[in-house]
Amino acid sequence: MTISRIRTTLAVCVGMALATGSAFAAVSADQAGRLGKELTPVGATAAGNADGTIPAWEGGITSPPSSYKPGMFHPDPYASDAPRLSITPANFREHADKLTEGQKAMFAKYPTFRMDIYPTRRSASFPQRTYEYTIKNATTAKLTDDQDGVVDAAEGIPFPIPQNGSEVIWNHKMKYKGISAARWTNLAPVTAGGQYNLVKIREEFMGLYYKPGNTIADINNMLLYFYQSVEAPARLAGQVLLVHESLNQSVQPRKAWVYNPGQRRVRLAPNVAYDNPGTAADGLRTSDMTDMFNGSHDRYDFKLVGKQEMYVPYNSYKAHSDKSKVSDMIKPGHIDPDYLRYELHRVWVVEATLKPGKRHINPRRTFYVDEDSWQILVMDHYNAQGEVWRYSEAPSINFYEVPVFWTTMENHHDLQSGRYLATGVDNQDTPPDYGFQSSLENYTPQALRTRGVR
Repeated sequence: MTISRIRTTLAVCVGMALATGSAFAAVSADQAGRLGKELTPVGATAAGNADGTIPAWEGGITSPPSSYKPGMFHPDPYASDAPRLSITPANFREHADKLTEGQKAMFAKYPTFRMDIYPTRRSASFPQRTYEYTIKNATTAKLTDDQDGVVDAAEGIPFPIPQNGSEVIWNHKMKYKGISAARWTNLAPVTAGGQYNLVKIREEFMGLYYKPGNTIADINNMLLYFYQSVEAPARLAGQVLLVHESLNQSVQPRKAWVYNPGQRRVRLAPNVAYDNPGTAADGLRTSDMTDMFNGSHDRYDFKLVGKQEMYVPYNSYKAHSDKSKVSDMIKPGHIDPDYLRYELHRVWVVEATLKPGKRHINPRRTFYVDEDSWQILVMDHYNAQGEVWRYSEAPSINFYEVPVFWTTMENHHDLQSGRYLATGVDNQDTPPDYGFQSSLENYTPQALRTRGVR
């Protein structure tokens, strides 16, 4: 779809939305009128930058390449691109203004770390319905008083013109991911020497918020249902996790249950939150680091720093390819740079600092959120001494059959121990299945007893 057609469609939607504007609107009618004009349908700056290194957004990828067939790993539409430059430990200080503190720490620690910078391709796109409902949300969606919930939104991005850091993070958490999908999110906890044992994990989710026609009232305050099962190795196999993720967490916090194969019983799991250890991650990921960040907002103050041009992982089709072997990609310290692609993009920068009286192993975090997709692409984590402790990045692609721009990997680096966690390494399995069909009955605690087979 061309940008002109998107703008024509959105102009109608803007008119409808403004005619029924809310007195408690997140932004004014005049501000919302910028969407689909100087702003893209989801609120990014439509124009390129002054020196042409970031192009204008022209709709992103809206149809699969001719070589793509359903069930395939996604071929790289930019395979002929060559890097514009390579950033290495020898020259990273020359590019420091476009690097995060975590990236600088990676260069300082690892002589083998490299970022190949490719031409910027603004490939992110969403279904037309997502654009339409984002326009409607712009003048109706609002945060709860404690900023730990969203009300008066449906289907689309809730805050395309964000006024504070919490709104940016909620945009990430509520971005369209498909209505229902199944995927492998295998983990490789990697030692400083490069050794690892692959943990095979199968996930399913159903996004009630994204289902056409649903309102928050219709879905009983549920954002999505999430199911995760550990398939291998044998010592971990059979562990099952079920999560009910709410929209207004002030009213109903996240609920989670686990099935323990040794005990053959289902129990509530209130510890699947905050800085408790993530599933089978060997202490390298906290529960709230799934999809980079999915935590409650009640422990942090989120400050919106602004928008900056930064080098971030983008269009990482080589890391996604079934022709790329996991054993070749995983190296000591980090993923082999030959498999990664970085580009210059505008990102929203959000600083999260602990609220007084609250605790978390990361007192401070900095999020770098893609303006075109609202995906968190990079995150720097700080310890109690104010030092960069962990660096996280999310190589992402456009799953163009949906379409949605989302992670194909997440890599979390402990800069003190030299260990890291590579997640989403499905290269020798199957790509995410966005045609997956499920039912609400599969996401009940009772269903865990039948789905937990050991």
